[in-house]
Amino acid sequence: MSRTARVQRILALEEDDLQALCEAVDAAILDGGGFGWLQPQGRQVLERYFRGLLLVPERMLFAVRLDGVIVGGAQLIRAPRNNELQAMCVTLAHLFVAPYARERGLGAALLQEVENAARNMGFRVLNVDVLQTQTAAIALFKKTGFHIWGEHPFYARVGDELVCGLFLTKCLDDTLPHQPARTCNEQEATHTS
Repeated sequence: MSRTARVQRILALEEDDLQALCEAVDAAILDGGGFGWLQPQGRQVLERYFRGLLLVPERMLFAVRLDGVIVGGAQLIRAPRNNELQAMCVTLAHLFVAPYARERGLGAALLQEVENAARNMGFRVLNVDVLQTQTAAIALFKKTGFHIWGEHPFYARVGDELVCGLFLTKCLDDTLPHQPARTCNEQEATHTS
């Protein structure tokens, strides 16, 4: 990275950071990249979204800065407290870098920091799902050790077109097998035999 980059967990947003984050999200949305919205939502909607996100105990917001300015972000989402079965898992959502800050390794730096945070909090599995058309994100996930475990043929609608989605996972520690998991049908056959 040729310019100064820094990744951090966001616990509160100052006005300048909020504006930079909203601008980066708008740019990513316009570029078709990964925030879930198809069209920019307007500044008030995004401001309410991020202020509200910081109040949700199961969500953690991370941001990547370039020369001190937020240009991307990601969220970690914990399972709710009543879901003890999946308490070891955390979901990565809305990983993005604004188009004007790409090609500098910021996405990889952001992903690495989010993974480290998840690992340090004791999570053992990191899950993510993406549109099949997000080839750069999929390449980044594969390069950093994620494995595709499933495909959803009707994952999203973009205009009148249905788009497939991919589900990926990564073990964050050595206590879990690193081999492809058995399918649900294979597990069920084991339990019923």
